[in-house]
Amino acid sequence: MGFMVGKKALIVGVANDRSICWGIAQAMHRQGAEVLLTYQGERTKSRVEELAAQIGAPAPLELDLMDEAQLAAAMQKIEALWGSVDIGVHGAAFAPKEELSGSYLDATTREGFRIAHEVSSYSFTAMARAMRPLMQGRQGALLALSYLGAQRAMTNYNVMGLAKASLEASIRYLAYSLGADGIRVNAVSAGPIRTLAASGISDFRKILEHYAEQAPLRRNVTQEEVGNAAAFLCSDLASGITGEITYVDAGFNTVGF
Repeated sequence: MGFMVGKKALIVGVANDRSICWGIAQAMHRQGAEVLLTYQGERTKSRVEELAAQIGAPAPLELDLMDEAQLAAAMQKIEALWGSVDIGVHGAAFAPKEELSGSYLDATTREGFRIAHEVSSYSFTAMARAMRPLMQGRQGALLALSYLGAQRAMTNYNVMGLAKASLEASIRYLAYSLGADGIRVNAVSAGPIRTLAASGISDFRKILEHYAEQAPLRRNVTQEEVGNAAAFLCSDLASGITGEITYVDAGFNTVGF
């Protein structure tokens, strides 16, 4: 019997089978949780439906976290389906591709800055606010995905690094805001993995190679490893952990010059 039996998890951010959120969905399913996926627009609908079928999940919900009406409608559907929810996983992140190449100062625009922060950071707060009524009395858990670029300057990561730093700050503030409700809020800061989002970062292959050379484990991490860590953080096994950024990066974040 898995350690998440009886838990109900909403996972936002699965785009295809390489998504980190798909690794999380699979890990939670393996541990006995009921999982509900979402998709954004018709372009990804069929792919997400196929993945949901693989784990016996209900039909995915359409959800754009930037659309308040759609977010409210999704919560109504979840309430009708489950009545309540225990876990929310946020994997939404975006910045215009042209801003993820070259010098931060040269590449960053006012509009690109706004988009990156609104999609990659504020949307987690919006999701938490919408889910809160359905998590009351559940000892629930919210989880977001970050990256070391939130803490350190990274080549070509640019404005996304600032957006992830904002996200990490929101983890702490949300943890403090929701703690009285028994809701924990954490983040996983994963090492680089070949995902759809990562494909927009220039020279991503070189980043993977550098991590593998310098990390204490001398390799990159896998989708499954990140999924397992996320499942733990959202389970009752981590009932005393909130407001934390947990690195799953083969130890790269611990290494100096």
